[in-house]
Amino acid sequence: MNQEEIVTTKQPSLTQSSQEQQQHLQGHGIVAQAEHQLPLGHTTSESESESESHHRRKISLIPLVFLIYFEVAGGPYGSEKAVGAAGPLFTLLGFLIFPLAWGVPESLVTAELAAAFPGNGGFVLWADHAFGPLAGSLLGTWKYLSITINVAAYPALVADYLGGVAPAIAQPGRARTGAVVGMTLLLSLLNYAGLSVVGWGAMVLGVVSLAPFVLMTAMAVPKLRPRRWASQVEGRKKDWRLFFNTLFWNLNYWDSASTMAGEVERPGRTFPPALAAAVVLIAVSYLLPLMAAIGATDASPDAWVNGYLADAAGIIGGPWLKYWTGAGAVFSSIGMFEAQMSSGTFQLLGMAEMGLLPTVFSHRDARTRTPWVAIAASTAITIAVSFLGFDDVIATANFMYGLGTLLEFGSFLWLRMRHPTLKRPYRVPLPVPALVAMCIVPLLVLTYVFAVAGWRVFAIAAGLTTLGVGWHGVMRMSRVKKLLSFNNV
Repeated sequence: MNQEEIVTTKQPSLTQSSQEQQQHLQGHGIVAQAEHQLPLGHTTSESESESESHHRRKISLIPLVFLIYFEVAGGPYGSEKAVGAAGPLFTLLGFLIFPLAWGVPESLVTAELAAAFPGNGGFVLWADHAFGPLAGSLLGTWKYLSITINVAAYPALVADYLGGVAPAIAQPGRARTGAVVGMTLLLSLLNYAGLSVVGWGAMVLGVVSLAPFVLMTAMAVPKLRPRRWASQVEGRKKDWRLFFNTLFWNLNYWDSASTMAGEVERPGRTFPPALAAAVVLIAVSYLLPLMAAIGATDASPDAWVNGYLADAAGIIGGPWLKYWTGAGAVFSSIGMFEAQMSSGTFQLLGMAEMGLLPTVFSHRDARTRTPWVAIAASTAITIAVSFLGFDDVIATANFMYGLGTLLEFGSFLWLRMRHPTLKRPYRVPLPVPALVAMCIVPLLVLTYVFAVAGWRVFAIAAGLTTLGVGWHGVMRMSRVKKLLSFNNV
């Protein structure tokens, strides 16, 4: 995981009459049926919905927790540079506070809206209903490109780790190219096996990759020296930009699992506890290993570079634990690839179901129910992006993720204010003024990310945003002129 660089159309019918509003929501298969006490999105009886869930809604609570875990973190790998940038004390405080200040608000927004709009597409669906198709399409462009670029980093990271066994893979050339392309294709085929397989596989990968850190933490207890937690960076200034970028990179994408809401069993009941459990799991999976590694070793902050946690495990438990921790990084990368690839492909499927993309992207395999066209398209884009070694591309991806999150928070607040009677199986128990206050800290974080972006990042992001607007225009024209097939919504 690279830590160096982090980084309108007419308003929809929310303000129209109740009848027009109902028609707008029905257009996406989403109806607020308060009189029947059904969750938003259910247009049939409970028994019929449960029958359909056997075919489509296969993700239960535990697999969803681990899918969110790998969407966001995948373990403490990659957190080491925060220690080198700002020292142990600020790093421990950062990984204690940031999941609460950033992760909790985004998780609450995701829990409410994923429950209210339990269809594939997630945040695209929210923005579409709040501000119209252009907003939904643009947010989808920003988030999809960000996810795809992140996904492309994981096969390359696995190749770097395997380079210790096969040095040719770690060096530019045919061997590395073949390894990256081969792993991308293989891991994409695992996605084709079905989202249920991916979900339970994420649980297994999560347990295997976290196990060495559990052992390291337990074995470090007799060796802990709490004074080490407060040691400072000496002889140079703290690199706050790298520090905050590292936190931001390691604790992103809480909303990504929402794109698969249509595949989750009882999303109104499942998403809130899954997100709550994921917040705790992710915070603990960073904080305890860092406390153990810092408190039980004498390494200076300058020694904390990517991979140092494996060295610390070796110091605490011996070579066997070091190698297990290193292998855990490979399992973690595989888990993050699978989870984020699933998020991206089901986003495309959801956008096709909404009529924002051609119908072909909604095609599913008859047996596994996976969106095979979306998987094939995402795999091709991932392979192409994996050979772009520019840091500005990664920084731009995070910049666009920030833009999408701003629009996402805006959609959340707008829907609360303009559509207060919307059926919400889960509702954040706060009034609108308190919700605005809840969103302030994440918005400040995003403001910082935007402020430290260079002019090239601004230029690339502006170009891709323009491309996204143009893409929406092309899709709209293709639909009007019937050049491509679209779902009628």
